[in-house]
Amino acid sequence: MPGGSPTSFLITGANRGIGLGLVETYLSRPSTTVIAAVRDPKHPTSQKLSSVPKDSSSKLIIVKIDSKSETDPANAVASIKDQGVTSLDLVIANAGICNDFSSLATCDPAIVKEHVAVNGLGPLFLFQATLPLLQKSEGAKFVGIGSPMGSIGGMDMYPYPMTAYATSKAMFHWIVRKIHFEHPELVSLIVDPGFAQTDMGNNAAKLNGMKEAPLPTKDSVAGVVAQIDAATKEKGSGTFAVWNGESSPW
Repeated sequence: MPGGSPTSFLITGANRGIGLGLVETYLSRPSTTVIAAVRDPKHPTSQKLSSVPKDSSSKLIIVKIDSKSETDPANAVASIKDQGVTSLDLVIANAGICNDFSSLATCDPAIVKEHVAVNGLGPLFLFQATLPLLQKSEGAKFVGIGSPMGSIGGMDMYPYPMTAYATSKAMFHWIVRKIHFEHPELVSLIVDPGFAQTDMGNNAAKLNGMKEAPLPTKDSVAGVVAQIDAATKEKGSGTFAVWNGESSPW
């Protein structure tokens, strides 16, 4: 995917953490249009996106996508089409929330529903809205930034009481893998970014007695990008990849 003809990438949750790192990475590439989707375009962190260094032949478009909204993704697609974007080569569903660490026995159903709305339904609406533009690009990719907390096969390795987050991520993983089987024209995969030093990662680390998460965000982003670049329909699509080149059980 690096180099070659002009490319258009859309990234949600683009104003901080992994999302911001992805915006910075792709804007540094030539002939690339990066659509940075944020919950609030007026927020200071969103405004700072305009100052991210970029290649002289690349450009940034900022759009509003609140993952709780059923209509924001379609509105964002209409907006970028008005700005001359006719196809999408890559969509990265990165936005997500994790603000509860309750067990099955104690979790609040309202909090579970909130996590499912953002982490599960949000990517579904995003996929449905962007599909027509993805289908106009040969070998286009839909990528989800996943989590081992949402792994059913690896549940024994991550025995943390994160019911709301983990169940919503499991739903998210299913959706992205199903794209691989229902859409032979698309590459789709989940990438685990590791225990990165983002706000979310550091908060989780502190709750477990750690000073911060162990993985520098820049290393996480570099690994995620490498997995995305390498993925093809024959190798990588339909898998649960990890930033360091390993794979995770579903």
